[in-house]
Amino acid sequence: MRCPFCGAQDTKVLDSRLVSEGAQVRRRRTCGHCQERFTTFEIAELQMPKLIKSDGSRVPFDEEKLRSGILKAIEKRPVSIEAIETAIARIKETLQATGEREVASRVIGEAVMNELKRLDQVAYVRFASVYRSFKDISEFREEIERLENGAKRVPEEK
Repeated sequence: MRCPFCGAQDTKVLDSRLVSEGAQVRRRRTCGHCQERFTTFEIAELQMPKLIKSDGSRVPFDEEKLRSGILKAIEKRPVSIEAIETAIARIKETLQATGEREVASRVIGEAVMNELKRLDQVAYVRFASVYRSFKDISEFREEIERLENGAKRVPEEK
């Protein structure tokens, strides 16, 4: 690793630690030439799978679109930015863990639903109403009852 201070390539790792729930390695380094110390972070670079939409089209994963959808659902709710970022990281890990090059967009939608259910029940119902295209108040009532009873919804076949 090249020293960011003097450009020398003679650097040595002093300490390595796992950070971000084991998703990153933090390395403390020192330069053999100028003796300056610096920190580097190492993460696995994995390709996100493409999403197969309900109409059959394929689109690249868009983290900003994911974040925007979650932020709309969570708007004016008492949820920290750190909790939101952790949820986004878990969703991305879920997608990467499939090992597939393409996944149905339904997979990401359900992952968002699961994370919102953990974060805030009101945000979960907001997102569910749009994601599942609720047509009337009875569908809201049914989803809230399922949420209160802890029942799982059986996904509809499309």
